[in-house]
Amino acid sequence: MAQVVESKGKTIEDALDNALKELGCTAGDVDYEVLAEPSKGIFGIFGVKPAHLRVTKKAPAVVKENTEVKPVEPAMAEKAAEPAEAVSEPCAVPAEEQLQRAEQFFRDVFAAMHIEVKWQRRDTSEGVVYDLIGDNLGILIGKHGQTLDSLQYLVNLTANRGNAENRVHIILDIEGYRARREETLMRLAGHLADKACRIGDEVHLEPMNRHERKIIHMALQDNRRVSTYSAGDEPRRYVVIAPRRRRRRRDYDRENYGEE
Repeated sequence: MAQVVESKGKTIEDALDNALKELGCTAGDVDYEVLAEPSKGIFGIFGVKPAHLRVTKKAPAVVKENTEVKPVEPAMAEKAAEPAEAVSEPCAVPAEEQLQRAEQFFRDVFAAMHIEVKWQRRDTSEGVVYDLIGDNLGILIGKHGQTLDSLQYLVNLTANRGNAENRVHIILDIEGYRARREETLMRLAGHLADKACRIGDEVHLEPMNRHERKIIHMALQDNRRVSTYSAGDEPRRYVVIAPRRRRRRRDYDRENYGEE
């Protein structure tokens, strides 16, 4: 009875290799049927599906024994003696190709959202900034920039896929939103530092991304009245502003002071 196995893999070749290892044979010894084609999903990130094969091992053929020894031809002997060529490692994706991936990501997302968006690209010390231009783009910013941050995360994931090193850092901005948000956070840091000193206790800010937490820390790094640190786990990590001089705790209840 023929041996039959089902196997999955990232590609059809991977699925076949897995089946061959299980059956202990080579590709010439089997027939296979593709039950499901592999899918790269959306932008190669979500909805990825593996290849699914049904592999059948062929019945062994009866081979007539041949005791005749044929001489090895010189040309074949020389070829066999030649060292195997080294397998080259996959090359890193060039930066320009990474940015082309990012811009194709924009086209796909904005087309799916049925909005018209243009962009201008500029290089900065922090990374490559894409200024998105269009009408009514508030939907791409979201509350406190959360939608814009999510879009920025996805475009970086797409652009750097397959690159362990030489990764590009892409920053998204819409009509100067990043600069306005930074000013808002710096003012907020000052107000909350005053509050922490006034009440003599720590003030916990709302969860923020790493970039916004850094703005708070930098805004108060020279403030001698308070110190700052981050607490919690991503994505709910937040900044704590602590006064250097805390209000002393009393051992009695002020409301009951003087009562027996």
